[in-house]
Amino acid sequence: MTAAPKVFIVDDDHDIRLALQRLFAAAGLTVELFASAEQYLATGCTSAPGCLLLDVRMPGMGGMQLLEVLKNSDEHHPVILLTAHGDIPMVLRALKAGVLDFIEKPPNHQVLLDAVYKAFAFDREMRAKAVAKRQFLTALATLTPREREVLGRIVDGVPNKVIASELGISARTLEKHREHIIQKMHVRSLAELIHGMVQHGQH
Repeated sequence: MTAAPKVFIVDDDHDIRLALQRLFAAAGLTVELFASAEQYLATGCTSAPGCLLLDVRMPGMGGMQLLEVLKNSDEHHPVILLTAHGDIPMVLRALKAGVLDFIEKPPNHQVLLDAVYKAFAFDREMRAKAVAKRQFLTALATLTPREREVLGRIVDGVPNKVIASELGISARTLEKHREHIIQKMHVRSLAELIHGMVQHGQH
């Protein structure tokens, strides 16, 4: 069973952290509070379901620095950036770093809740895609070298007769390879398989 998503709050202001905790608790949401970016990273919670509510200006590692660290990691939460000092260059830099939303302090409660629900939905979607990709690549690894060769030519749009001729095999043998590939990849058709190859960056 998938764990319920949390709102991970990183803000050096104790009163703001508690106010946000009360807001989200009233909405039935679970939160975890961190007084610094370093504390958040040290917990290793970046792969847990949820979203990150991040203050920009903090002692030590600031919010923008944390964004750069997270951008280079394999898994991280969708980020909602909170700041009392928003400006256009900062917004652009944050968006380039992958921030999902940018909200100025003090935030409107409903706007903030809407942003969190949107971030949760985005997180679920990204996690589902990551699972699908892992499953696809695991299945792909079960293909024999010859099956991978056949698959590569199919994805390139090479006609069956040409593939058989190039590989020095009969049309019947090629058909068997195609059947085995579809079975091993757990797809219903070659069209679905080709779509998966492109979608998961295998072509």
